[in-house]
Order: sequence, then C-alpha cells, then structure tokens
Amino acid sequence: MAVERRKDNKGRVLKEGEHQRQNGTYEYKWRDKRSKRHSVYAKTLEELREKEIDVLRDVLDGVRNDKGNLTINDLYNLWVQLKKGLKDNTFSNYQYMYTQFVQSDFGFTKIVDLKRTDIRAFYNSLLDNGHLKINTIDNIHTVLHQVLELGVEDDYLRYNPSDNALKELKRAHNHDSEKRKALTIPEQELFETFLQKSEQYHRWYPIFTVMLWTGLRVGEAVGLRWCDINLEDNIININHTLIYYCKGKKDGCSFAINTPKTKAGIRTIPMLPKVKEAFLLEKQYQKESEMKCDVVVDGYTDFIFLNRFGGALHQGTLNKALKRIIRDCNYEVLDSGKKDIVILPKFTNHILRHTFTTRMCEAGVNLKAMQEILGHADAKTTMDIYADATQELKKAELIDFEEYFAKQKLIQCGA
Repeated sequence: MAVERRKDNKGRVLKEGEHQRQNGTYEYKWRDKRSKRHSVYAKTLEELREKEIDVLRDVLDGVRNDKGNLTINDLYNLWVQLKKGLKDNTFSNYQYMYTQFVQSDFGFTKIVDLKRTDIRAFYNSLLDNGHLKINTIDNIHTVLHQVLELGVEDDYLRYNPSDNALKELKRAHNHDSEKRKALTIPEQELFETFLQKSEQYHRWYPIFTVMLWTGLRVGEAVGLRWCDINLEDNIININHTLIYYCKGKKDGCSFAINTPKTKAGIRTIPMLPKVKEAFLLEKQYQKESEMKCDVVVDGYTDFIFLNRFGGALHQGTLNKALKRIIRDCNYEVLDSGKKDIVILPKFTNHILRHTFTTRMCEAGVNLKAMQEILGHADAKTTMDIYADATQELKKAELIDFEEYFAKQKLIQCGA
C-alpha cells in the first residue's frame, strides 16, 4: 500500500522534513550529528529548497549549525582567549587594530550572512571613506583573517571569506605596496655631512651613522648595550631588540626586550671604521655630559644610545628627529642659492637599513653575506632588495654609457 505524501496548499509534494505552516510559510527540520534539532524558514517552497541545499552542504562539510547568531565579534573574543605564541607588543597591536576599526560596526556582522563581497566592501570603505592607508588596512586584515580562520577551524565557516581580499583591494584601486626607496649616494652624503657639521643636530650623528652603516633594524640599534660591541675585534653582536608598545588603555605604554624576529636575527656583524668612530664619539659625548644609563628593561641596562634624561630611545623619537633634520637640511641647501642642488626626500629609520642594503648591492657584496649581515631569514627578501638596487644601478650605467658615446661622437666631429 502506497504511503500518501504530504502536500502544500498548491498540491505540491513536500519532501521529508518539509512542512507548510498555518500562515502559509514553509519550514525545513533536521537533526545534526549531535542529534540536535534545527529549522530553517522561508516564504516560498522554492526559497526553502535553496536553503536546504545550503544545509546539506554544511552537513557534508561538517559546518556547525549553531552559528545563527554568532558574530565576528564573538569569534574575535574566542580568538583573544585562544591565541598563543605572539609577543606582547604584537598581540597588543592586533587587539588595537580590531577594536579601533572592526569591533564597533563591522564586527556585529553575523557570520552566517558573511560573504567575500562583504569583506571587500568593508576594506573599500576603510580606504575610501575612512581614508586609511593600504598598510593600515593590511594590519587590520592580518588580525581579521586570523579571527575568521578560527571560524573555519571550529566548523562555523566553510571557507575564510577574507582570503585574497587584500590582494583584490590593491588591484581594484591600483594600490600595490609602494617600494621603499633608498637614499641615493648624493642624498646620503648630504645627510651625513649635514649631521657632522650641524651644531644643533650633531648629537644625532652617532646613532644615525650606526644605522646607516650596519643596516640594523631600529629596535636592534636602540637596544644595543656596550657589552654587545667589541671595539678591539670590531664586531657587533645582535641578540635582542628593544621595543616600545602600548599594552592597553589601563596599562599604558612601556619598553620591553624581545628576541629578534627570527633566528637569523641573532647574528654577529662586522664593525666598519665609520661605525667604530660613531660609537667612540657617543662614548665621549656621554662622558663629557656626565650622562649614564638610568633605565633597566627586563633586566637589560647599559644601553649605548640614550635620551637626554639617560633613558632608552624609541622609534618615534628618532623619526621625529629625522623630520626636523630633513627640514632644516633642505632649508640650508635651498638658502645657499646654488644650482643643481640635491635635497633630502622624506624618509624614515627603516630607509637607512634599506640604503645600507643598496650600497652593499652596488659594491657587489655576496648575496649570502648580505643575508647574514641583515638577519634575513628568507633569502627571497634579500633577493628582492638586490633586484631593485641592481635595476637602478643598470639604469645609471646605461645613462653613463649613452653619455660616453655622445662625447665620443663630439670628439669625432671635432676631429
């Protein structure tokens, strides 16, 4: 005897789990692998069956069904509890980026409704309406991607909707990361000469010279202690970095000692004569000023480079000093009235590291030696800088090549 199948009010046969409610809408019921009951609703049978396909896909992919009211913020709170292995300052920066730009608005989006286009629209809004730079959005993306990846790992999401979102943003807005440009040789010479001769800024000559001729990261440079350098053997030992970061609104900001970014960051590098001279100049200045290190950070003290109060330096102070130095150096050049002048571009501490790398490329230093001196864990990083530097060098050589033949032509015509 055939079993009569249930039908809706239009005479259409309903599948197992499908029901038409008294108000004419439709419901589909099922149990998950934990035997927990679930339901989805729709105004029409066609819409309900589209939702059934999504339910079946979730079941086959093992995606959890208790995600209905779960928001991105809920995943973020779970991520904060579970995330391990990050340095304190890195974790604090991640939390700041999320709470500042995601939590109060986009963070309330339910993950059941989240699509790739939502992520794109969010990033576009940050760029176009929030006027954030690509680098800032990159930092936001780093933490948001990790938060959503946790949703994938816990079976709330089938895929991470933020995958490749940043690359798409850069392509759509033609905002590929701008290459860091090293100082040219004339710009570098101008910078060093100005620091040497300036009464006002000569105090900054030692640290900027050390950074410019060692390629040290700024945290490595300001973290140097007198016991880390050997003035007899002319070597510098890099084994830690000094950072300054904000722990949170309640805890404020403070210094901390971190291990280098990678194992390759722990290294010994040669001390060039100019660098040795800079260290000795700093020692002489502190002796004459009766300045002593008056700070201990995580058990580390006796730092080489200090502020005027005997405390540790941090990147913000150096970047502010650079802005003033660049400004006043350029005023001096412009006021000289000379023709064919060279002025300094805007640059940061990291450009000094990039400049040192470029000078090594121009001098033909072995790539492996460059990698070890710079503390690059990945040779590709060194190769990328090398490629940029040698490309610029080729252009300069071709210009010289063209000028040479132009001169030869003139000589021949004159003959």
